[in-house]
Amino acid sequence: MDALTLLHERSSMGKLAEPAPSAEQLSAIYQAALRAPDHKELRPWRFIEFVGEGRERLGELFAEAEFQEDPSASDNTLNAARKKPLRAPMIVAVIAKVTPDVPSVPKMEQVISAGCAAHGILLAAHALGLGAMWRSGKYAFDPVVRKGLSLNEDDEVVAFIYLGSLAGRHKPLAQHNQADFVERWD
Repeated sequence: MDALTLLHERSSMGKLAEPAPSAEQLSAIYQAALRAPDHKELRPWRFIEFVGEGRERLGELFAEAEFQEDPSASDNTLNAARKKPLRAPMIVAVIAKVTPDVPSVPKMEQVISAGCAAHGILLAAHALGLGAMWRSGKYAFDPVVRKGLSLNEDDEVVAFIYLGSLAGRHKPLAQHNQADFVERWD
């Protein structure tokens, strides 16, 4: 697949199945992630893989976050939180590992760099014929989840990327009018 086709056709895949990416595929995926723009070579990325029982541990963190937010949360709510990480055979949490107090590379730039690494994961997965879905939501910002993932105060969860084999139909790609997004100064 050529690069422009990849960029034009990548889409999120909500239905994912076993198997998870192989070790060889993961190596290619991470190599793509590590090509993200990186001002001052701070390498502001950290990746946490969740597979097998690790997905269940992540689900327990999500359920604990729900309970801490609302101690009267129903069993259905807590069980739904537990099941979220089971929607794919693998999840990669992309963490912005922020180096504070670098005046020429503010926190936002480091977080964006980690976002570019996450995008690299999505693109590489698509190029390899895998399915991927970028998810974040409230758990990415929850203090229980942050603590469970051993984040430092300045670190940020950028994405939970769900990875697996394609298990559903590709939804039609949205068509955008470039003129709605581009402003030109002559």
